[in-house]
Amino acid sequence: MNAPMSSARLAGPSEGPRSPHSTPICNAFSVDVEDYFQVSAFENAVERASWDHLEHRVEANTRRILEMLDRHGVRSTFFTLGWVAERCPQLVRDICASGHELALHGYDHRRVTSQSELDFREDVRRSKGILEEISGIEVIGYRAPSYSVVRQTLWALEILLGEGLLYDSSIFPIRHDRYGIPDFPRFPQRVCERNGVHLMEFPLSTVRLAGVNLPFVGGGYLRHFPMWYVRWGMRRVNQIEGQPVVVYIHPWEVDPDQPRQQVGWRTRIRHYRHLQLTEPRLAELFEGFRFSTVKAVLGL
Repeated sequence: MNAPMSSARLAGPSEGPRSPHSTPICNAFSVDVEDYFQVSAFENAVERASWDHLEHRVEANTRRILEMLDRHGVRSTFFTLGWVAERCPQLVRDICASGHELALHGYDHRRVTSQSELDFREDVRRSKGILEEISGIEVIGYRAPSYSVVRQTLWALEILLGEGLLYDSSIFPIRHDRYGIPDFPRFPQRVCERNGVHLMEFPLSTVRLAGVNLPFVGGGYLRHFPMWYVRWGMRRVNQIEGQPVVVYIHPWEVDPDQPRQQVGWRTRIRHYRHLQLTEPRLAELFEGFRFSTVKAVLGL
């Protein structure tokens, strides 16, 4: 992997693999706060100009997740769109007041691959300013819409560091038709440095089988794959490899009654299949494994 820009250097891992030990590893739980009509797969079906005229369900669905987290005593990182924060400022304040971490998901869910370096810097700066003004706290984490920090957009990492971010969780080390860097290291590590300050990358979690990285938990993978496979992946990464897992969901994934969009069969399956399973499967994970915020798991 090449360095994002010549003025930064790739740093080595912050530490080697942890040895398995008796105290269960604490994993990171995260929520990508976006509404059902904002997903990248709907870009050709739902015009951005229509967003304000559609039924907004993100606040109610996010509060549903907040209630579930409270019942299970779990703290989470909420990667929040600036667009959503502007329209739901009290939700942002309540996320912070409940002890969760607030982080960036960009302004209006534009993939990094669709932006120039200048556009991306402005997007990060704008969304960071919105979240910090509403919450009154410093925001240090970022996740790209649709995991769009890919090989050709690794320059985004230095921009994040330059804008005051301390970690990123955008790289999915798998082969996928829309995202992924399959040979990227699978576990948290330092990726670039400037003036003694490092940016940490917490890649989306995978299990390695027969020399291939496989997704297993979070989002559609949590809904589509059998739970025995999800539990096996969690135990394998935690107990055998001694590393934390990052789990992610979206508020629309706890909402089986959301309005349906006219999209192709593959997108329909990915987006709508097994929405009713999200909450019980999350409850099973919360009961069987330890979770906290990305910031806490990285020790930042």
